[in-house]
Amino acid sequence: MRTFTEIPFHKPYITEDEIAEVLDSLRSGWLTMGPKTVRFEGEFRDYLGARNAVSVSSCTAGLHLALMAAGIKEGDEVILPAVTFTATAEVVTYLRAKPVLADVDGETFNMGASAIEGKITKRTKAVIPVHFAGQPCDMDDICALARSRNLTVIEDAAHAIPASYRGRKIGTIGDFTCFSFYATKSLTTGEGGMVTTSRHAGADRMRTLRLHGISKDAWKRYTSEGSWYYEVLEAGYKYNMTDIQAALGIAQLKKLDWMWERRKQIADLYTASFRSLDAVQPPAVKADRESAWHLYVIKLSLDALTADRNRFMEELRGMGIMASVHFIPLYRHPFYRRAFQYSALGFEVSERIYDQIISLPIYPGMTDEDVTHVVEAVAHVSQKFKR
Repeated sequence: MRTFTEIPFHKPYITEDEIAEVLDSLRSGWLTMGPKTVRFEGEFRDYLGARNAVSVSSCTAGLHLALMAAGIKEGDEVILPAVTFTATAEVVTYLRAKPVLADVDGETFNMGASAIEGKITKRTKAVIPVHFAGQPCDMDDICALARSRNLTVIEDAAHAIPASYRGRKIGTIGDFTCFSFYATKSLTTGEGGMVTTSRHAGADRMRTLRLHGISKDAWKRYTSEGSWYYEVLEAGYKYNMTDIQAALGIAQLKKLDWMWERRKQIADLYTASFRSLDAVQPPAVKADRESAWHLYVIKLSLDALTADRNRFMEELRGMGIMASVHFIPLYRHPFYRRAFQYSALGFEVSERIYDQIISLPIYPGMTDEDVTHVVEAVAHVSQKFKR
């Protein structure tokens, strides 16, 4: 029986640079949020050209705090795409508000302004565009619509570092932008996230909320610069980043552009190879934006195959390719069906593409040989099940 080299879906790109930064933190004696976290915030802010950057324990925490800073409360509605990870929607329920799902575009898998407009009611207070796979949404149209309806734009940019839209980096466009530094992301701190915003008051409130609602710069109370005295201004959360995580982030940020360039090279290799396959459609990226290429998602032309998406993936796995699916639409999950009576009705595009999409491995440590292995496996399965 033939054996194949396994290509994992993702592998973080960690080198001696990250190890040295983490060791420096361990030797310093400062493990939780401290000076290195503040340094990482500043360097991240400057990299993007944002006005404020607030580090958090996860992108989920960042979305939650952004919604709070935007004033979302019980009974409000927040519009977001049906095709996204549950975190985008679940944070809305934390505030007893309602996540309102909108269908997505069949090519980019992003939520557009027209889909948002059709979901706006008197209760709508915010929209959360998700930059699927790292390709920015049509932000000018979305922001113009939001301004006309007095809605806050909170970007879910978990996939989108370092993406750009019409010459502007993601993180400098919407009212709030939330990034993920989870283990699989383009920049990782293991767990962690960041919120950028031009709203200074909103940033200050998030800084307070992320650490138990304690008055500003609470982390300094154990330093010579701080004081033992503090005040709890409101009920907050334990959402702060740590210096150990920030150490990883500082090292990763220095090589982020290189890691992005490598992702683009891999995406280009994939796309050039898949154009000759009738059953495989490469991702479509619009000309006026740059994708972060967090994911590389192909769409199967099922009419050209005798196998469905699940069987296609099983065959890939048998050849050592650990592919995945992003995402199971939210209305398919038991919680959203039960809590909000969602069904597939009204989500024709999301439902159709769910049966077609496969996310292939893409990460900076992949060699050209790894990429060739993936390409050959996809081509082999396509030929095996050619109709």
